Amino acid sequence: MDLEELRVIENFIWLIPLFPALGFVINGLFGHFLSRKVVGRIACGSVFLSLVMSFLSFLALVGMPVGDRVLHCRCFQWIKVGHISLDIGFLIDPLGAVMILVVAGVGFLIHVYSIGYMAHDKSVARFFTYMNLFTFMMLTLVTGESILLMFVGWEGVGLCSYLLIGFWYESHANADAGKKAFVVNRIGDFGFLIGIFVLFWSLGKISGGKVWTLNFADLAAHIHLLKDVTLGHAIGIGMFGLGSMSVLNFVGICFFIGAAGKSAQIPLYVWLPDAMAGPTPVSALIHAATMVTAGVYMIARLNFLYTLAPLALTVVAFVAGVTAFMSAIIGLAQNDIKRVLAYSTVSQLGYMFLAMGAGAYAAGIFHLMTHAFFKACLFLGAGSVIHAMSDEQDMRAMGGLKKWMPVTHWTMLASTVALAGWPLTAGFFSKDEILWKIFESHKVNMWHLIPWALGVAGAFLTAFYMFRLMVLTFYGECRADEHVKSHLHESPPVMIWPLRILGALALVGGFIGVPYAMSRGLFPNFFEEWLHPVMSGTLYGTPAVEHGLQGHGGSGAAGAHHHVEAVEYLLMGMSIIIALGGSAISYFIYTRRQEIIEQFVQKFSNLHRWVYNKYYVDELYEYVFVDGAKRLMRILAWFDLHIIDGIVDFTGRALVWITALSGKIDYDGVDGTVRWIGNETIRLGSITKLIQSGRVQYYLMIAMGILVGIVLLFQFMG
Repeated sequence: MDLEELRVIENFIWLIPLFPALGFVINGLFGHFLSRKVVGRIACGSVFLSLVMSFLSFLALVGMPVGDRVLHCRCFQWIKVGHISLDIGFLIDPLGAVMILVVAGVGFLIHVYSIGYMAHDKSVARFFTYMNLFTFMMLTLVTGESILLMFVGWEGVGLCSYLLIGFWYESHANADAGKKAFVVNRIGDFGFLIGIFVLFWSLGKISGGKVWTLNFADLAAHIHLLKDVTLGHAIGIGMFGLGSMSVLNFVGICFFIGAAGKSAQIPLYVWLPDAMAGPTPVSALIHAATMVTAGVYMIARLNFLYTLAPLALTVVAFVAGVTAFMSAIIGLAQNDIKRVLAYSTVSQLGYMFLAMGAGAYAAGIFHLMTHAFFKACLFLGAGSVIHAMSDEQDMRAMGGLKKWMPVTHWTMLASTVALAGWPLTAGFFSKDEILWKIFESHKVNMWHLIPWALGVAGAFLTAFYMFRLMVLTFYGECRADEHVKSHLHESPPVMIWPLRILGALALVGGFIGVPYAMSRGLFPNFFEEWLHPVMSGTLYGTPAVEHGLQGHGGSGAAGAHHHVEAVEYLLMGMSIIIALGGSAISYFIYTRRQEIIEQFVQKFSNLHRWVYNKYYVDELYEYVFVDGAKRLMRILAWFDLHIIDGIVDFTGRALVWITALSGKIDYDGVDGTVRWIGNETIRLGSITKLIQSGRVQYYLMIAMGILVGIVLLFQFMG
């Protein structure tokens, strides 16, 4: 097929987000009147159609020359203000193709699984309505051609997370968890908005008013204009002493604040563990394929900006390293099976951002994809366990479930070894690549050795707590009571088949990204080659390439490894030892020497309490921000009541007094004077009327008398 025939599909890529939107509308309007089976088929069918369109778009890109792999469809004009114009348009390039396949593919499997999991829920239509809306918003986020359209999807998944986490809103804890997710995400989104405004204004001003745009392709082509521009020069103010800071560093940090909220990085990670309040398929959708990966995708999409913002990349790397390590420690002490997986997600997102901080954008997206496979499988497997255990989530009440749930056990084991980073699994290829890239980036920034060390430590802890989860759940004696034991069973096929598919992908999905150091050139790193046009800037003609796009630990460009250093093999061996060693130690302790853990907890009870209670970060936020806000509101209420209202009340009373005084002055002074003049006029008139007899002789006599009086007066005075 020639290029024009392949490009036919770009006129229909808008259908990718549209199909789930149609499912949302149909189930939202008519789901109450439809059977559960029909509702489930509509929801799953709409996402499946998106998956088909996504796959066709991917095939079209594969058939195109490397430099032409872009599908672009503008639907209609959205915003038109002067010379500023933004369209509703969709863009699919190699990066977008990966994202839509992950979102639609894993999302479809989760939808299918949900048919069985939510089979007896009274609000199944509302559930699938929200799930379809979530998928629509996520697909809009990853296919939007501009930051503004991305932000629409960004806010949309935030809304949907609130709806789905608080799905069982009858429980106050669930409703509070939904509100917490919504509020924390709004904090991050404030930083994102500031970044959008500053980037838009700076580029427009520096270009002399020629480049007012938020389209990704246009930004990539013109971002070099801001390479050495300071914040003070771009926006004209110092902004709390930040005037000498690079615009791109400032914007990059602002965008990362938004990513920290959406993708649960320190300090905005606290909402994600509480998201476990929602149904388990929601946990899988949020934690694996959709919302939490939005921040990682955003940085990868804006790689041309971050490559020119070294300070922003350093901030990303350090926050990611601390997040990966600290959340892994918390995962060690949790007993709720879903909560362990939640902190695992926070930690693994840290690894993705570690790759971004090293400038290894392709490696970060690679781990995003492999993580979607094994983490979705783990969450759905946890849902299968909870379903069999009559809604019990405490691993201390489980054990021995391998006997009753063999498929769930084996699929979760496959995903566990992948997450732990066992050799040749998907997690091994992607995580090892990240650790190598962040280590390699210390040649540009030696401080990157710190996040690398945190990442290595986190990898060991990951292997340890994941095998702790497997042992406590599936091995040993069953600790459930007899009533629960009598109901133990494997999940139905509609829940099992998604587990099988995801478990298989967790094992073999990494082979599309085998690094050069392992293959020695026998076969290429398909994943890096696929993303190379986007990450190198060649696809959009980004001038930033010549300014050092490859200079931050490697962007994941194909052919970056013409020479493999011995240290790379050393680090690879270290990763294998860490993964296998952490797993073996955990298995040994929890199957044969659990007293070691008990002794450790007794000896370091304060440390255990701190870790178990998640460093009391939630309590700290509650005291500082929530209670602090309440205290501030009480102070403001007192100030309003006693000061503002006091001033208003005093002013009112003073006005009443002044009005009364002015009324008295008006009545007794002004009106009194008028009345006196009137009364005196009347009295004088009553006197003078006596001389008004009407007789002329009488008048002449009076006149003569007056005249004589005047003459005598003058005579007397003279």
